[in-house]
Amino acid sequence: MANGNGNTGFVHRNASLLSVEMTLPQVTVTSDEIDEMLSPARKRLRLPKGVLQRVAGVYERRWWRDPQNGWKQGVVLAAERAMAKAGIMRDQVGLLINASVSRQHLEPAVSTGIHHSLGMPSSCMNFDITNACLGFVNAMTMAAGMIDAGQIQYALIVGAEDVEQVQRGTIDRLNAKNSTRADFNNQFASLTLGSGAAAAVIGPTDKHPEGHRLKHTQSRAGTEHHELCVADMQDMRTDSAGLLENGIQLILDTWKGANEDGLDFKSIHHVIPHQVSMVYTRNFSKITGVGMERIPVTFPDWGNVAAEAVPMTLASIQDDVKRGERVLLMGVGSGLNTAMMEVEW
Repeated sequence: MANGNGNTGFVHRNASLLSVEMTLPQVTVTSDEIDEMLSPARKRLRLPKGVLQRVAGVYERRWWRDPQNGWKQGVVLAAERAMAKAGIMRDQVGLLINASVSRQHLEPAVSTGIHHSLGMPSSCMNFDITNACLGFVNAMTMAAGMIDAGQIQYALIVGAEDVEQVQRGTIDRLNAKNSTRADFNNQFASLTLGSGAAAAVIGPTDKHPEGHRLKHTQSRAGTEHHELCVADMQDMRTDSAGLLENGIQLILDTWKGANEDGLDFKSIHHVIPHQVSMVYTRNFSKITGVGMERIPVTFPDWGNVAAEAVPMTLASIQDDVKRGERVLLMGVGSGLNTAMMEVEW
């Protein structure tokens, strides 16, 4: 329901996270290697080495070994692991949502190819949710609502990012003789991206006491900033400074609204924000009062894995989370939109 403070709040009554798994692509591409690929642009524009590391804190990112089908193999593997860990069969899954930013075509939905590759039954409804880097958290909220309503028993949320084509295209454009420093600044964020895949199973709490209960979601829109980051399947142009400033403000407003509703996010044990950069993460820590020791960071090794950054980071730390601890999943998407979901482990 909409709150007077500008947030929308969703209370989840009978939905739990039963599993979350990820797949890391096989090829590591260092920021030093990106620097070498950009040698013509750096020499012509007199750009120093090490900007990706120094400004964004990104030292590596991953690409799929198979440029055509690697992403699909990765997401199928993560989904199979997630269903096995949750202990459910394919015919129990009533909904499959693909939440990735990456897509090779405008249609059909990416979910259709994943649904087919997994051998899901015809009774399993499937579609995409695209909301930039916020899609996976949005999909979890939607699935929880459908489980609470009794419309489905289990939902499988999946997503895979594949950034090699975008990054190679960006490098080619920046190396062109007519590119400028302004072009470099506008396309810098593209070089911080990373590939990866994630999958999660959501199911009914009353049938799975071992699960991790979804408590509530707080969301907020800041769509007056929808032109700060605009991308298609070839190119992404970003006002990085504007995105940082306004994204942090949107998070702060949402955080304050949640606290006004008595949710006390500040005392949560593990806070997993979207993985963008060290500047963003430190700013988030400063404005919320959540110490860096409670914020796991994966972007130095994986880059910004778009919609899969939050679930992949959660998958990587889940063995360190103790039963009963509170975890906050915090997605932010270009547009701007944000959502914060609390999970009781």
